[in-house]
Amino acid sequence: MVYLIISGSYFYKSLADWRIMLIFVASTYYKMKKILVILLLCLLTIGVQAQLKPRVVILTDIGQPDLEPDDTESLVHLLCYADLLEIEGIITSTGWNCDPYPTQSAAYRDSVVEAYRVDVHNLMKRSGQKTFLSTDQENGCQEMGYWPSAEYIRSRSVMGSQRAGIKVIGKDNDNEGSELIIRLADENDERPIWVCAWGGANTLAQAIWKVKQTRTPEQLKAFLHKLRLYTITDQDMVYAMRMNLAYSSHQWMRREFANDLLFVWDEGTWQLQCSLGQEYWQQIKSEIQGHAALGKQYPDYKYGVEGDTPSFLNVIPNGLHNPEEPMQVGWGGYHTWALTKDSTTYAWTSWQEPVKSISETYYRQFYRDHLNDFIARIEWAETGQGNHNPAVIVNGENGTDAIVIMGKAGQTVTLDASASSDPDGDVLSFRWWQQNGIGQTKAEISHATSSSVKVEIPATFMNDEIHIICEVHDQSKYALPAYRRIIIKATGRF
Repeated sequence: MVYLIISGSYFYKSLADWRIMLIFVASTYYKMKKILVILLLCLLTIGVQAQLKPRVVILTDIGQPDLEPDDTESLVHLLCYADLLEIEGIITSTGWNCDPYPTQSAAYRDSVVEAYRVDVHNLMKRSGQKTFLSTDQENGCQEMGYWPSAEYIRSRSVMGSQRAGIKVIGKDNDNEGSELIIRLADENDERPIWVCAWGGANTLAQAIWKVKQTRTPEQLKAFLHKLRLYTITDQDMVYAMRMNLAYSSHQWMRREFANDLLFVWDEGTWQLQCSLGQEYWQQIKSEIQGHAALGKQYPDYKYGVEGDTPSFLNVIPNGLHNPEEPMQVGWGGYHTWALTKDSTTYAWTSWQEPVKSISETYYRQFYRDHLNDFIARIEWAETGQGNHNPAVIVNGENGTDAIVIMGKAGQTVTLDASASSDPDGDVLSFRWWQQNGIGQTKAEISHATSSSVKVEIPATFMNDEIHIICEVHDQSKYALPAYRRIIIKATGRF
């Protein structure tokens, strides 16, 4: 069997179907092109290459629910997407709530993983998965749609740096977490590793420091090019010290490795996530809390709800954006390259206007989508039944990568998503829109709520890009979403 992946939802397609199709083609052309038979038979042995999950490592200061409940909330949410993200590590470390990190607090992480152990068999029904891979296979590259075993996740749950700040970085600060990050980056795997910092990123800084001390500058550069960092504010210190940004190892990473480490410093998105969670708390309480073993681990909020969640929402491959391009708005916000709050270093960030307002506007727009998507997955965890996301196909192209079209000034571009479908047979609704904050040209979209639209490119379109989003919802009780980004690049005048 092979997985056929479409916009975050997938289904099994028998390899026999591909063989039947190819044999039919081969027999049709056999008398004309004998060589074609040989080529097609070769394809039979190759099969269809499966899409691999994005790689993520979590750095969390998870603690007791009356002190740090939002990390537990975000971890419940994360594990409901273990089929779409290859969770390479869940590393406990310091944050605003603790320095040093108390070893016993890691038990709160482990409790959520044990809840996943209970629910994963129901979650597997979402994809028709019957069994787990072997340990060696799970430690390899995981295909999109595969739910890993709880044993795998437990094996990747380790302790990171237990002290905060740049001053502790050095030869006495190596730890399981920093060694794990080095080992992951050294694997023969071209996929980048997204490090999501829910607390401080001191553990990553330690890994970088060690590589810098023990390898050549070229090897250090190659190591950094494998890593991406998305930080929820800067928490490499206790909360009372949060204004002393020079204390943090984050500033050191931004200053020393600005050209080699993709660093997203989120300010604005996480605060809005906290407040929107409070606005929707009654829905969260009634439809997530207490449902399935994972929902029973979901605590009441204290300061805000799931403040760390934007970091991994940013990586979920739903067709909305490419996380390698932070200006492409997605579930994890919108960020531009700018001077950071420390007035010294640069990063991809969203703390100043007008970027802050653009990011917050879109996050409000998407909040219901990713909340409902989460609730639908909790339903799978509880009952082993539920709904799937639609599959968006634009101009005959499926998948989640952006579609790039070359366009000219004055040209009319047709975008047709009428071939889109829903695995559950639900009716689909469509909405097309142009992203603000990327590109200077404003296009006109006709019939923006139909399955097919025409995009009118202005006569002034030169040296620019137009980013169009096809947003699709099914007509289920959760109105589950799917997206596709279309990028129109200028080629000259029509």
